[in-house]
Amino acid sequence: MIRRASSSPSPSSSPVQPPSKRLKLEPPLNYKNGVVLAPMVRSSTLPSRLLALRYGADLVWGPETVDKAIIGCERAVDPKTGVISYHREGRPIFTCHPVEKPYLIYQVGSANPELAAQAASKVAQDVSGIDLNCGCPKPFSTSGRMGAALLSTPDLLCDILKAIRAAVPPQVSVSVKIRLLPTEEETLALVRKIVETKAVRALTVHCRTRNMRMKEAAMPEKLAPIVKLCRELDPELAVLQNGDCVDRAAAMGVRKLTGCDSVMIATAAESNLSCFLDGPVVDAATELIPRYTRLAYYFDNSWGNSKHCLSQFKSPPAVAPPGAKKSAKKEFRATLASAKTYADLSEFIGGIEGGEGVLKEVEQVLVAREQTKDVSRLLEVVGTNAQEAAPVAEEPPSLSAPIPPAAGLQLETGAASLVSV
Repeated sequence: MIRRASSSPSPSSSPVQPPSKRLKLEPPLNYKNGVVLAPMVRSSTLPSRLLALRYGADLVWGPETVDKAIIGCERAVDPKTGVISYHREGRPIFTCHPVEKPYLIYQVGSANPELAAQAASKVAQDVSGIDLNCGCPKPFSTSGRMGAALLSTPDLLCDILKAIRAAVPPQVSVSVKIRLLPTEEETLALVRKIVETKAVRALTVHCRTRNMRMKEAAMPEKLAPIVKLCRELDPELAVLQNGDCVDRAAAMGVRKLTGCDSVMIATAAESNLSCFLDGPVVDAATELIPRYTRLAYYFDNSWGNSKHCLSQFKSPPAVAPPGAKKSAKKEFRATLASAKTYADLSEFIGGIEGGEGVLKEVEQVLVAREQTKDVSRLLEVVGTNAQEAAPVAEEPPSLSAPIPPAAGLQLETGAASLVSV
């Protein structure tokens, strides 16, 4: 159900006022030197994307949305939360928020250049990039000649990319996500064809073939020849690796091994969105689950989607705070399994209100991040003598500090006690 939503064909008709501190990311979108959140069905929805950004993700991809699904949607803006919803018949198909726009890539599933162009145009005002999914091996995607099926029809794949590029404004970047083909020669031939379209600014390679599944180890070592070819064809093109990376430290190792520009994290982010931090992940029970629940409730995110995401969250016992009770893990899992609404989790997390504060934390972190980037750019241009004159970034909220007790968990008493989940 769409709550408090008003139809809004364009940003100018929206009753939502822009944030007092506007977040700017100069076009074109910078895909390089980052660790980013992967597009995941059910798991890279709005609350997860915002928390990934809070914990350090440099960019975030939304879940694949089929072209026909978005084309027929009506755009609505929630005047209270600012959530932008593309919905049909009261059901949200894609939701986003202005605070994430400078970092948000929308992924489209398509097998038709015209439909892909229409879908991209539909959402272009609310995102910074459009990504074509050519990597999903699941039947729901490949049965419609989409996803990994496009790897077998390179001409169609490239026609779709060119159609998307022609359909969206120049400040909206276009990218593509593929998988490895059975041989290196086939993969390089496809990559060459993609790069020569001059339609994309980034190429993500899931380092598995179409027939490989998640239990089989990814093959990042296969990426180096692809990076080399891309450097020769277009030095400005960003190459991203996807497959089995677990955190920021591991991403640095992948970059060193392959020469790629950035690394995309999927499964590890499903387990704990703070995997983008420079250090250890935060405790899921005392920090991640309460924050996610309150933000999702504030946004009126689909309970079914939120329940799925919450069921995935966990963290190592080592990061649990003193006083956490081991037995509470089973209690929480049992409560979540039977929960039918957000209210059913209220006792365990110390209340479900407070999502607006979580959103403000996200915005503060992103504003501070952009101010730091501005300082870095200034120093690059005029040298270190400009440091005294450069603006000082506001201190962002601690990324690993527990949430305030009034909005958090009482670890010492009763059923509200939790351990790492």
